[in-house]
Amino acid sequence: MTKKQEILSLIEKNSLVFSNTDKLFLFLSSALNTSQEEVKKIFYTLVASGDLVEIRPNKFVVVPSHGYVKGEFFGTTKGFGFVKVDGFKDDIFIPANKTLNALDGEFVIVKVLSKTSDGVDGEVVSIYKELDGIVGAVRIVGNNYFLDPDNNKIIVDLPIMKTGLKLQKNMKILAKVIRTDKRIKCAVQEILGFEDDVKALELSIIREHNLFESFPTHVVAAEAKLPKTVSASQKKGRVDLTKETIFTIDGADAKDLDDAVNIKKFDKYYELGVHIADVGEYVKQGNVFDEEAYKRGTSVYFPTSVLPMLPKGLSNGICSLNEGVERLTLSCIMKVDFSGKVIDYNICESVIKSVARLTYDEVYDAISGKKLNAKTKNLKKDFVLMRELCDILEKNTLARGALDLEVPEVQFIFDENGMAVDLTKRDRNEAHRLIEDFMVLANETVAGHFKKLGIPFVYRVHEQPTKEKVNSVCDFLKGIGVPYPQVPENITPSYFQKILDAVEGLNTKEIINKIVLRSMQKARYLNKNLGHFGLALENYCHFTSPIRRYPDLTIHRIIKEWLHKKVLSDLRKDELEEFTFEAAEQSSSCERNADYAERDVDDLWKAFLMKDRVGQQFDATISSVTNFGIFVTLENTVEGLIKIEDLPDDAYLFLEKQLKLKGSSHVFSLGDKIKVELVNCNLQSRNIDFKLV
Repeated sequence: MTKKQEILSLIEKNSLVFSNTDKLFLFLSSALNTSQEEVKKIFYTLVASGDLVEIRPNKFVVVPSHGYVKGEFFGTTKGFGFVKVDGFKDDIFIPANKTLNALDGEFVIVKVLSKTSDGVDGEVVSIYKELDGIVGAVRIVGNNYFLDPDNNKIIVDLPIMKTGLKLQKNMKILAKVIRTDKRIKCAVQEILGFEDDVKALELSIIREHNLFESFPTHVVAAEAKLPKTVSASQKKGRVDLTKETIFTIDGADAKDLDDAVNIKKFDKYYELGVHIADVGEYVKQGNVFDEEAYKRGTSVYFPTSVLPMLPKGLSNGICSLNEGVERLTLSCIMKVDFSGKVIDYNICESVIKSVARLTYDEVYDAISGKKLNAKTKNLKKDFVLMRELCDILEKNTLARGALDLEVPEVQFIFDENGMAVDLTKRDRNEAHRLIEDFMVLANETVAGHFKKLGIPFVYRVHEQPTKEKVNSVCDFLKGIGVPYPQVPENITPSYFQKILDAVEGLNTKEIINKIVLRSMQKARYLNKNLGHFGLALENYCHFTSPIRRYPDLTIHRIIKEWLHKKVLSDLRKDELEEFTFEAAEQSSSCERNADYAERDVDDLWKAFLMKDRVGQQFDATISSVTNFGIFVTLENTVEGLIKIEDLPDDAYLFLEKQLKLKGSSHVFSLGDKIKVELVNCNLQSRNIDFKLV
């Protein structure tokens, strides 16, 4: 049991006994044989994380207990809100007069007031994690300045505190919430531009998701001291792979190269080496880089920029597996027999020197016989072996029933001034699949190894969908006349793959792919191994991208600790159990936030590109059906709404299970091909509206 857990256990039993915190700290210090300073530090960390709450002066209780729970507050345009609590089936309803002025997205502690068959009611008693900032537009009333939040679930205009900055009407700003005597104001942190500037709107989205391009000054100072080359002392004890034919394959614009491969073939097996940047050698747990990486959780990729998890001195510098320079790596070297089974492997610290920095397009041209250049010509034999092994792995993937869900992604085209000029579907070629299959194999091998060892770890888990979700997919297929296999008692990935195979030649294939995808649970990080449903794997983790993902960095450090110590003490395992839980939770949260931010920015640029095409007609596919209208998707991935009032006059009935709007003379179903006209693009809301032609 860690110190945190021990303190929580002792407080749960004894905190209400003591008349003040000094006596409580003295008791905890004595019980744990720890200094009072250390006890206070842990205690107030627990208060800040919402695990302790002061219910009356100097009286603290553990959360959850005594009717107190914690969770995220979700506001509404009506003023009341809901709090989502882990383990609760339903969200807790918070009346408008009991929100404590909590804002949408803040984390709160709630006192449960009542539980009935209608639900749970509660009252916010504490806000333990405020919003880092609010983005909105400046509004001026008389001589007073207000912030009109972009988030429409924050329904109050916040008075802006006086500042030396010259604010103007419709200026976009980032502001910090200031609470005084139950009143809320805000202070300007950054001016982002004006509402009619697409770049300002993009920056507003980025700030709304609490994302930043720059790093704090103390991180920048530490970055300046990073080495530019690998030292002789760092190479001691590592497997020297600098003479091997190791190379990287990435996108043409990638600068953070964190994975490299090499391959050989012997009489009875292939030897596949997957070599990953040893970021843990430079980002030690608790150092300035680690603290910042933990907060960010992931690199975030926008059409015009990348917000890296680590400073460029690490991500593009000493950690990046650049061509022709020595780099420290963690390697998973696997012997894979001709049936695709890993018969032996070695996980080790290593040093490599990449012989080539290749792009996906270069490799695709080489393996498809289109053209060779100076680099790919020398690696042609390696590509042949890679393709051989990839074909074997693909057959195994198919045999075990892993899902192959192809959902199109957008590719923007920008001019030299950074303005979007066009968009299309992003191409994926066979070179992408080569690398993906090899990374999956390494991730599976590493996860299986640490599962056997019983050492706390961070896994990438994907749980099976609920029976209710599966039945909804079947109801939809039935509604559009597509036959489907009977739902088995135990739902497996192969069941869904049979459905996808059955619709391979249909024009509704892409829509059915989306429906199946929506029925799935979201993959997440967890320190318990629950398997990966989509990949049909019992063991899976993310090992291959520690430059841009914190969970990968977390397990790299665990791997290195195991390599050096081999046996970990029970106390150390307890510490890792707690840290892997926290790291997994934080990483999952950061990943979700990054996904939302990337989607919102994509939607902004789509709206920007379409705004000059109002009045034009397009071929479209109905991609979603609701009780208020139908969403349609164009070939270039742009999606928009046709409101129900803009459909032909009829008495429409929304058939939810079949995803249809059915009238007496008209029927609109998911997957239908229709002709539409663009009628409106709103950059502020990122909404695009069409009408039926």
